Amino acid sequence: MRDLVALIARGLVRDPLRVRVQEHEQDGRTVLELSVAAGDRGRVIGREGRTASALRTLVSALARQGGSECTLEILD
Repeated sequence: MRDLVALIARGLVRDPLRVRVQEHEQDGRTVLELSVAAGDRGRVIGREGRTASALRTLVSALARQGGSECTLEILD
C-alpha cells in the first residue's frame, strides 16, 4: 500500500524526489503519512480536496479488501 501511494503521489508532483510515505500502526489500523515538497502540497490535495479524497478512498478500499484498516494523512 505504501508503495502504491508513493507511486501515485510521484506522478502528481513536480518534485518526485521529495515524496515520502511513512507507515505506522495506531489503534489497530495502519496509518500512512504522505509528505511532499511545500510547493507540491496543493497538487496532492487538489481542488476542494478532491485528489486527497480520492487517494484516501482508494487506500481505504484496498485495505478493506485485504481485511485490514488503513488511513492516509497528508502532512504539512
